[in-house]
Amino acid sequence: MRTSFSLRSLRAPRRPRLWFEILLIAVSYWLYSLVRNAVPEQKAAALRNADWIWSLEHTVGLAFEESVNRAVNSVTWLIVSMNYYYATLHFVVTIGVLIWLFRRHPGRYAATRLVLFATTAVALLGYYVFPLAPPRLMTGGGFIDTVLLHQTWGSMASGNFKHMSNQYAAMPSMHIGWSLWCGLTICALASAPWARILGVLYPVATLVVIVATANHFWLDAVGGAACLAFGAAISCAWYGTLPHRLPKQVRRPGTAPGGDGTGDRRTQPAAP
Repeated sequence: MRTSFSLRSLRAPRRPRLWFEILLIAVSYWLYSLVRNAVPEQKAAALRNADWIWSLEHTVGLAFEESVNRAVNSVTWLIVSMNYYYATLHFVVTIGVLIWLFRRHPGRYAATRLVLFATTAVALLGYYVFPLAPPRLMTGGGFIDTVLLHQTWGSMASGNFKHMSNQYAAMPSMHIGWSLWCGLTICALASAPWARILGVLYPVATLVVIVATANHFWLDAVGGAACLAFGAAISCAWYGTLPHRLPKQVRRPGTAPGGDGTGDRRTQPAAP
């Protein structure tokens, strides 16, 4: 009984503490980057896997990445914008959604954060077991490295920063995993219709960007979505439900549970 009570206590939504969350996110991203970049680059295997992915996409008739890459690259302002999008928005938007959850949905924050962390953790396994070169690094693939060509600032994937990041960790795409997490969270919890529309558009735009900049195959996006499904399953198993179904606010001790977690103070009928 004591063990059961302890588990229920751990699973119960509680108000997040700002200093702890900042420290946790910073340390977690540092560990993620450290582990990701410590995975052996395995260049030969990564290039073989890229050839295999490209051949598979041709087999199913969905090898469109090179056409998109070359078409978008012909519009300089558009491809440069996409380079900056790729380099920055997956940090900015993800942190923004975490802050919004922390402030407006504290009762759902921990469960939704667990989805993100579990998604990212399982991606590290993918980088290790399936090293994959991005299309821009394929030999004879015909792809254009848009960051290198246009000398865009900010990408760890090309230019002077390429030796600071594992170049052969393209599967799964965490740009897709994180953008889907952001988009689905906004769609599930935002009340404004315009915000929900943006929630839908954000991962769609991210898919276009990762393909146009030749940083990923579309199958890498499928891998990112699969990681997100795993993360959601972990969170659901721990909390007993999906994050958006938890109370919005953290219920204070001594108050009756209400629909929004703030306490239901409706008068109870008198006993006969």
